[in-house]
Amino acid sequence: MPDFPARLLQLLTTFSLPPAPLPGAVVVRNSFHEPEVQAILSEFAQKFYAAATSRVGIFGINPGRFGGGRTGVAFTDPVALSTECGIGHELLKQRRELSSEFVYHFINALGGPAAFYEHFFLSSVYPLELTHAGKNYNYYDAPALTKALWPDMRRSLTEQVQQLNLRRDVAVSLGRRNGEFLRKLNDELGLFERLEILDHPRFLMQYRRKVLAENVARYVEVLGGLLQ
Repeated sequence: MPDFPARLLQLLTTFSLPPAPLPGAVVVRNSFHEPEVQAILSEFAQKFYAAATSRVGIFGINPGRFGGGRTGVAFTDPVALSTECGIGHELLKQRRELSSEFVYHFINALGGPAAFYEHFFLSSVYPLELTHAGKNYNYYDAPALTKALWPDMRRSLTEQVQQLNLRRDVAVSLGRRNGEFLRKLNDELGLFERLEILDHPRFLMQYRRKVLAENVARYVEVLGGLLQ
């Protein structure tokens, strides 16, 4: 079986778009088809995911257009990609993304990217970018959309667990609404023994930024407790 970086790149570049237009004029985009994104993801995976360890899956909703949808690396905007991860690139529109800011706060509190990614795999329940009227959209924002994407979300989780050798004893949801759907998916698929649900990074940065240190400490407490 190919190594983790190769398996990750294959999983994401071959993840197919829905067979029909999505309800409500929602647009889906697979940024992993872009050569520049493939090169960034490959370099990132070789740098941080090369060790043959079984990692805890941490699942967000779906990539945002200024973070993972731009760089191909989950919860990592172009600024964090260079300043935090040490990966150079020529991506334009280098603006900060709130979720990425928070994520690298707790990653650094847990020892930095090298230490963190040895034990954890950051990803999404639905791996492709969704937008509506040019703005980020969540897979659960409309019941019809959730229903249309459900088979792909089942496939996404199953393939990530099986092909990337993720730990089966526990997984983490970023976002409480996301956690409700991750729990339903897990009830159907039986992939994880238990789930930890954390408030979404964007929610914390947008509505609870005044207590940033407390929010980061909560993440460190939960994720640190999962280390083996």
